[in-house]
Amino acid sequence: MGTRAWALLLVLCGTIFLEGIDVAMMAVAIPAIRSDLGLGTDTAAWVMSAYVLGYAGFTLLGGRAADLLGRRRMFLLWLTVFLAFSGLGGFATEGWMLVVARFVTGVAAAFMTPAALSLITTSYTEGPERNKALLIFAGTGAAGFSLGLVIGGLLTELGWRWVFFAPVLLAAALLAAAVRLIPGRDAPRTRRGTFDLPGAITAAGAMLLAAYTVVRLEHGLRDWPLTAASGLGALLLAGAFVAAERRCPDPLVRLGILRQGPMVRADLGALLFLGAFFGFQFIVTLYLQELRGWSSLQTALALIVMGIDAVLAPTLTPRLVARWGNARVIVGGFVLAVAAYALFLPVGMDWSYAAMFPTLFLAGLAFALAYGPLTIAATDGVAESEQGLAGGLLTTATQFGSAIGISAVTAVYGLASTGSGPEATLSAFRAALVVPVVLVVLGTLISSVSAREARRAVRSASQVSSVSASHTSANPAQRSGGISSWK
Repeated sequence: MGTRAWALLLVLCGTIFLEGIDVAMMAVAIPAIRSDLGLGTDTAAWVMSAYVLGYAGFTLLGGRAADLLGRRRMFLLWLTVFLAFSGLGGFATEGWMLVVARFVTGVAAAFMTPAALSLITTSYTEGPERNKALLIFAGTGAAGFSLGLVIGGLLTELGWRWVFFAPVLLAAALLAAAVRLIPGRDAPRTRRGTFDLPGAITAAGAMLLAAYTVVRLEHGLRDWPLTAASGLGALLLAGAFVAAERRCPDPLVRLGILRQGPMVRADLGALLFLGAFFGFQFIVTLYLQELRGWSSLQTALALIVMGIDAVLAPTLTPRLVARWGNARVIVGGFVLAVAAYALFLPVGMDWSYAAMFPTLFLAGLAFALAYGPLTIAATDGVAESEQGLAGGLLTTATQFGSAIGISAVTAVYGLASTGSGPEATLSAFRAALVVPVVLVVLGTLISSVSAREARRAVRSASQVSSVSASHTSANPAQRSGGISSWK
């Protein structure tokens, strides 16, 4: 890649880094925000949940909008919105202001991130060049989250409002560079009046209700009729969306794309992998802070080893993919994740950091092996006109995965908390830690199907090549380029 191509990749990776540090810093800063503004428990929870709702609810629409309305246009527009509402959040004086700011910031990320991903998949040649760009993109996002924990801890010491203002400075720098580096002024692919409005409305409604249902899972059986009602509403709107897409001549989502097995398995794998990763990280953070009494900064420094994937994803993973292929490397990542989370199941009351280190290191290594290749598999072989949609489907899967993982471990922790005292709390933590193990075991099974198909495809291609070679050697006319047939 040339200098300009590297500069463009740096800008596009900067946005996923921005999204990663934004989420991580907010997770660290919530206790300080709650104390300073006097927020209730429910309001504080909604400051986090509002972002998830906006992100997960509009990612599918955001990905397709990049295809139909222009990737450059969507990227620049929603990066500007992200910048503006992150800054407004820093001036909030009431809880509802923070909730609104976080919701709109999440919506902005839902349009911005798939646009950035589709700009990568359409700007770099399919093959080693694109694979390297996607692996760097995936590693940068994980690095943003890991570093965001530490940066958030430091900024919170200065004042929680800096957690909102710091992303503004980074977003402004990225926006200035993006205007110069992103090529062309892409024209919309839709004619006026042809945009699939029913599909857009039903898709956004279904995703919002589904995200709300997932967020409510953390409450366990409390107010379960509301959770069930939102889930039913999501299913009904999803049915309406499918019906609308079947009738629309220019649908928002071509339903046939969901018949691409490798892409769908990659999306499911990403959902399960991210769910396990964030669920594990969440419950370990609670274990260190609530049970062990570690500070937020101490916890962030302890978990930073999981960010090793930022180094390995662009260096080690491309070599493994070139040698073994995406499918096998993904399975290897899942197997490492199973081992990592299983090692933490017998966690004790006074475990040393040395006892925790193998799990944290293996979890970061597993992320480096699995997440980048899953990103490649989820966009590989998809037509250029649908790269935004493929990116939207992948980002939707990762967002729902992270929400499901955190909600599931929270719900299990709540249900298992049947007593009081440190031992009862530790028992509840151990029960919750089973959830990440189950998720990555399921992911291993799904990814194994793709690995098996990949081996079968290689074997078939090898047999065809052998037959063709033997046929050519047995046919002098073909071996001589068919000259004898012209004599």
